[in-house]
Amino acid sequence: MGGHCSSCIDVIENSGKFKIVGLVAKNKKTQNKNKKYKVVGTDKDLNKIFKKYKYAHISIGQIRNLNLRKNIFNKLKKIGFKLPVIISNGAYVSREAKIGEGSIVMHNCIINRNAIIGSNSIINTKALIEHDCKIGSHTHISTGCTINGNTSIGNQCFIGSGTVSKGNNKIRNNSFVK
Repeated sequence: MGGHCSSCIDVIENSGKFKIVGLVAKNKKTQNKNKKYKVVGTDKDLNKIFKKYKYAHISIGQIRNLNLRKNIFNKLKKIGFKLPVIISNGAYVSREAKIGEGSIVMHNCIINRNAIIGSNSIINTKALIEHDCKIGSHTHISTGCTINGNTSIGNQCFIGSGTVSKGNNKIRNNSFVK
């Protein structure tokens, strides 16, 4: 459980909308760097965990494997978990924007009018998603990105820190931009 997990914890704690009951590790060898929360099980224990807890959040950043977040999302949905949208109190999201289930909007982000964010996506710290943009599902918009108006970014994409996308741009599914 690494850096992105810690950042997600910070957003969740500061929002005050959800209580974190524990963390789920990939396997028993996974090291828990966050000492505040205990590990309640591993990926193999998800069915058992679901009997007690109905909500989950995927706190894995997406840098090397564009399928990882999607696969875990699908597994959690199949079991029956609810994956809420988590939005930092320090973010601005237009009332006219739409954000899909399981997505997280980190601190100091701006998501403007008519933007659509797919399911299970990360809008990371200080990202700007301008008007009329479409961000696909299972996509990670990294720290400090500027996605200008009418841009369309596909599913399972990784857009690296500081990337600036000109308006009316289209980025295909499974793209890795740095």
